[in-house]
Amino acid sequence: MGILAGIGVLLPFPFYYLLWTYPQSWVNLCGKGRDPSKVMALVSHFIKLIQFVSLFSVSSFSWPPPLYFWPLFAFGQFLNFRVYQLLGESGTYYGVRFGKNIPWVREFPFGFIKDPQYVGSIMSVVACLSWVPFQYILLWSLGYLFMIHIESTEDVTTRAKPLS
Repeated sequence: MGILAGIGVLLPFPFYYLLWTYPQSWVNLCGKGRDPSKVMALVSHFIKLIQFVSLFSVSSFSWPPPLYFWPLFAFGQFLNFRVYQLLGESGTYYGVRFGKNIPWVREFPFGFIKDPQYVGSIMSVVACLSWVPFQYILLWSLGYLFMIHIESTEDVTTRAKPLS
C-alpha cells in the first residue's frame, strides 16, 4: 500500500509539469471552444482527489490535533484562497501559458511570498505531520518545490496560441 500511496501523492506533479512545458499540446487536446484552464481545473480536482485518498490511506487520525496544526493549516489555506481570489481560475490554472492575458497582482501575498499558492499548500500539508507519515509529507513538499523550480522561468515564446 505504501508504494501506491507514494505514487498517488506524486500523481499531480507530472501532469503539471507537462502542462507547463507543453501548453500548446493541452490547448490542442482540449479543442476549439473549450477553456483549457477550466478543463485543467476539472482534471486537477480529480487528480487531487486521488492524491488525498492516497494520503488518507496511510494516515492515522487522532483528536485534538497538535497546536501547530491550526496556524499552519489556516494560513496555508488563506494563501491558497487569496491566490485564487486575486487570479481567478484562469490565473491559478496556467491561463497565462494557455494564451490568456492574466494581470500581475501586487496585493498580498504577491510580492511578499514567492509562489504563495505552493507555500500555502506546503504549510497545509506540513500541518498534518502528526497524522501522516513523514515520507509522504516530504514527497508532497518535494513535488511542490519541483513545481516552484519548473515555474520559476518562463519563455513567452512557448505559450500556447488559442485555437480559432
